[in-house]
Amino acid sequence: MYSTIIQNKNIRYYLIGGGVSRLGDVLSGMAFLFLAYDLTGSAIHTTGMAIAETVPYLLFGLIGGVIADWLPRKRLLIILDCIRIPLVFSVVLFHHFNIMSYAYLLLVSFLIQSIGCFFNPAHRAVLPLITKPSDRTAVNSLNDTVGRGVTVLSPIISVWLLSYGVIYFFVLDALTYFASVFCLTRLYFTEHNMQTEKSVSHVFLAIKEFFIWLKGQQTLKCLFILTFIVVFFNTWVWEVGLLLALTDMTSRSEEVYSILQGVFGVTVIVTNIFVPYFVKKMTIRIYLVGAAFWGTGILYYGVLYDVEHFFIGAILVGIGLPVSSLVRVYLIQSLVSENKLGRAFSSNAVLLYLANTISLTIFGLLASIISIQWLMISSGALILLTGFCGLLIPIMKHSKSGWRFPINFFK
Repeated sequence: MYSTIIQNKNIRYYLIGGGVSRLGDVLSGMAFLFLAYDLTGSAIHTTGMAIAETVPYLLFGLIGGVIADWLPRKRLLIILDCIRIPLVFSVVLFHHFNIMSYAYLLLVSFLIQSIGCFFNPAHRAVLPLITKPSDRTAVNSLNDTVGRGVTVLSPIISVWLLSYGVIYFFVLDALTYFASVFCLTRLYFTEHNMQTEKSVSHVFLAIKEFFIWLKGQQTLKCLFILTFIVVFFNTWVWEVGLLLALTDMTSRSEEVYSILQGVFGVTVIVTNIFVPYFVKKMTIRIYLVGAAFWGTGILYYGVLYDVEHFFIGAILVGIGLPVSSLVRVYLIQSLVSENKLGRAFSSNAVLLYLANTISLTIFGLLASIISIQWLMISSGALILLTGFCGLLIPIMKHSKSGWRFPINFFK
């Protein structure tokens, strides 16, 4: 199955370009934090750099989706990558001539992430244009596998680059943008952009139009609500809670946490590879099955609360998370027309960032009065409950992707 798909030149260049670009993004994201700390020695300033990497998506995420729907996507992607190249190289030059300042580094980080707000929805919206519906599940799996593989690979590359200096992160990042541009020029597809007035006021009208349309889409509304709930209860207990718990349990917490993330990443990759062999048609019901596995994993390591059980819980999360993620992408691709895809993917991204931000804020405050273990238990139980309630109550009975239609789990 995969060998046949890879023979498609469009898909091959899409995956290679996206994977290489993703690697550069991950490495530069770390490099901005490293360099900010080197320049200031301040935890507050380093936190400010981290905020500069997330705030743009809350500010410009929805606008980026509109632009991705309005303009020719291939040309837009190439232009955005070409803008990012000199921005990244400017950091290298400023560092080389010893004129780098924290303010300039903050500005470049903000600009690069802002460009990502326009690049990412356009890039996501290209995939349905170069794939057949019957291949989409497998291609989505490959795309997510490449992204997860990059996440697993990046710590190894970062350790190697650190032996030469933080600035080489930016050199490699700029080279990945060159590679991305090359791959994008090799893509060939037909697209039909939105024929409408294009002005600043019409940007917000286009966003409003999308959400009015979304109100009548029961499946997508349910999908977005479920995504917000699950991500909200997952983010803190997975990204922060685990590390804090390991700090209390072992003196090698950072090392164990890195290994744990590696096990999780490998599990996600394996799940992504095998899902298309068993699931041909993605539905909300399969999303809920994935969420149930996801919640079970968090509940498991919350109840047993021990290092070895953290690994078993991470494996369960590594099975459930990619299943739900693949369903979310597939349903957006299947249920949203070409001229709304950019706004759909940008809305999804903004929702994820919003859920992450609220989760980190609220759970960070709760952690001062409630034990980490109980936060894990309650979060896992609520995700699991969400999955079971969705499976037991036919909330999608009026939807074409709902309970009235059979689910094709096997070939």
